[in-house]
Amino acid sequence: MARPIWTGAITFGLVSVPVAMYSATREHEVSFHQYEKGTSDRIRYQRVNERTGKEVDFADIAKGTDVGGGKLVMLEQEELDSVAPGRSKSLDLHAFVDLEEIDPIFYQKSYYLAPGSEETAKTYALLRDAMAKVGRAAIGTLVMRGKEYLAAIRPDGKLLVLETMFFADEVRDAEEELGGLPSATAKPAEMKMAVQLIDSMSGKWKPADYRDSYTDRVNALIKEKKKGKEITVAEPAPEATDVTDLMEALRASVDRAKSTRAKKAAPKKKARKKAA
Repeated sequence: MARPIWTGAITFGLVSVPVAMYSATREHEVSFHQYEKGTSDRIRYQRVNERTGKEVDFADIAKGTDVGGGKLVMLEQEELDSVAPGRSKSLDLHAFVDLEEIDPIFYQKSYYLAPGSEETAKTYALLRDAMAKVGRAAIGTLVMRGKEYLAAIRPDGKLLVLETMFFADEVRDAEEELGGLPSATAKPAEMKMAVQLIDSMSGKWKPADYRDSYTDRVNALIKEKKKGKEITVAEPAPEATDVTDLMEALRASVDRAKSTRAKKAAPKKKARKKAA
């Protein structure tokens, strides 16, 4: 069984619900080391004093910030902990909101929340089931690993799931970042055909239908190189569709999507047994 990465209590009103937090996701990218080209020598990173060029032990490194005018403010870990306790045990709920109101851009990472103990499972179940009944998510804050997090907690079957979130001032303004938003509009015929394409490609969300094919290709590349085989080059990215060809590209896309869906829906013929 996995070890919790945080333990504490959800608090709302005068109610306290002990919980344990577990990571709900994991990444499976290929792990690479760095080597000097043409050798088998690993590249290592060191903490070096930029003035002396000498390596510095981790224990001798302090945190600080440049406040301008050549002045630095240095902070000890105890001082940081005094304003944001690194071992905070409270997950304070501030409001209950409709889940649909939360823009997904605010979501950061998912965690499972389990009851803190068998003795507190009933209180945990009460909060979970009450939230499910009213269709609301809880918005709260907690401090973990020396950082405060905004969080959304939602019921998911027998569990509560916590999503860490970005604060409002951490989400960049789209217009400021892009220097203006797209203003072009489509013709009615193009819009109609685009809607048909979307409809023809619509279906139910099935997570198992999707796989990290890039990681599969990287692993295959490693095997090919290990065996000394010739590397299979992937197809180049398609060029942008020309505006003058847009309707034709949409029409062809609709036809292909309908054909693909028809093939998937067609019953598979059973293989006939050969006569003895």
